Amino acid sequence: MDFNKTRYIPMSKRRRIYEGKAKVLYEGPEPGTLIQHFKDDATAFNAQKHEVIDGKGVLNNRISEYIFTNLNNIGVPTHFIKRLNMREQLIREVEIIPLEVVVRNIAAGSLATRLGIEEGTTLPRSIIEFYYKNDALGDPMVSEEHITAFGWANPQEIDDIMALAIRVNDFMTGLFMGVGIRLVDFKIETGRLYEGETMRIVLADEISPDSCRLWDAKSNDKMDKDRFRKDMGGLVEAYTEVARRLGILMESENVVHTGPKLVV
Repeated sequence: MDFNKTRYIPMSKRRRIYEGKAKVLYEGPEPGTLIQHFKDDATAFNAQKHEVIDGKGVLNNRISEYIFTNLNNIGVPTHFIKRLNMREQLIREVEIIPLEVVVRNIAAGSLATRLGIEEGTTLPRSIIEFYYKNDALGDPMVSEEHITAFGWANPQEIDDIMALAIRVNDFMTGLFMGVGIRLVDFKIETGRLYEGETMRIVLADEISPDSCRLWDAKSNDKMDKDRFRKDMGGLVEAYTEVARRLGILMESENVVHTGPKLVV
């Protein structure tokens, strides 16, 4: 199918499929597709803290597009097809596996608290953790035993998910270090993509400063959603700086005051 020729449907005429804390999914223009709309909502602590931050959705859309496009180009399977406009992407419809997959390179957040490790300590090796996607339960951490026992994924799928997570980590660690940013940790989601008789595990959702911890390589300044979680301020400015370093935004633009001028 040539997705470059898909027709665009105005938002007012679309059927809403799902709305999460930061995105809305609409029925896509072709069977097997969805439109993913990025909102400006910022949430933390399982949505107990919530604000609308002008421009955040535009930046996350563009950063996630950049990362997913590069992952597609190196053969990492994803749901991403193309960006449609400032806030929307065309994606393949997948069956989401109800797990958040967290890859940790440096101790921070709940890992540092849980194990008493000083924040900023480089881990002996990258660690992959699984969390059950359930807001009512606070997304509890689970083991592979839980995952297979409750049928969320089978052993082969777990292997595929972990292999995918390692490939994404390898790529993103190099990508961000190349622009002076340390990839501390990140969260991904995966899904089952059905194509005829075949099924494969693909990367889904988004990858953006909402789902990564990113620290400036020299100063260790936080360039991610921790700025919102910890009331540090400057969230859009930090996300804008990430986009600028990746070459997505023009150097002279200020997303807060003028709106983002994207490099096409």
